[in-house]
Amino acid sequence: MDLRDRVSMLMRDVAASAVMPRFRQLAPGEIDEKTPGEIVTIADRDAEARLHAGLAALDPGARIVGEEAAGQDPRLLDGIGDGRVWLIDPLDGTANFAEGRAPFGLMVALVEDGEPVAGWMLDPLSGRMCHAERGGGASCDGQPVRARAALRTPPRAALGTHFMTAERRARVEAAAEGALAVQPVPRCAAESYPRLVLGHDDIALFQRILPWDHAAGALFLTEAGGRATHWDGTPWRVGGAGQGMLAAATPDLWRVAAELLLGVLAETAANEEGIA
Repeated sequence: MDLRDRVSMLMRDVAASAVMPRFRQLAPGEIDEKTPGEIVTIADRDAEARLHAGLAALDPGARIVGEEAAGQDPRLLDGIGDGRVWLIDPLDGTANFAEGRAPFGLMVALVEDGEPVAGWMLDPLSGRMCHAERGGGASCDGQPVRARAALRTPPRAALGTHFMTAERRARVEAAAEGALAVQPVPRCAAESYPRLVLGHDDIALFQRILPWDHAAGALFLTEAGGRATHWDGTPWRVGGAGQGMLAAATPDLWRVAAELLLGVLAETAANEEGIA
């Protein structure tokens, strides 16, 4: 059994044992607030512990960084762009999960010197597994997939503005008005990236770029023919200095979104830093 299948099996086992038995079954004491507005559940912690143990057995020489462990000890992120690192998001979309609704998912990525080389995203409700290997393409449930150009006008965009300042949010929304069909964001990167590849959305914008949120998805998208960059247009990488993420199903759609949004983002960043 190759690494792709071993990690897929591990993730499915963890979803079945640590996540799904708690869906719509969480007791009040099993939900905590780890930072203002950010929650964590017993399912997050249990799933991360099981994924960490499984990956350590599969790849003993590699470093492993999980979202919940890094939340407890931010020093784990030091040098995250160096060497061979496994990244774990044990339950992406925790707020959705805690409210008893979809989407939510498990994500694992293997990164070498800041570059994702393999990624997995599992939807435990449907069983859908998205996978990608650098230079090896993208697949969904074992079948190769390619992202497609938009067949609709205007393009459909999920704009993650909820972490933005009020000024930046207003400017982005004004720039998109009429030019993009803005959709509600799923609040789950494990769903956002498959939507781009599978034709549900054309463009996605993110402000927060925590490594476990994007490593697997960005690789899946780019290996399927899409494009994902920082807001300055530089390639996204783990541990990089770039801000934000602009992702699109095709390079042409990325250029459409960039012309509409990136100038606005740069202007508001300058205003917020007191430069302009």
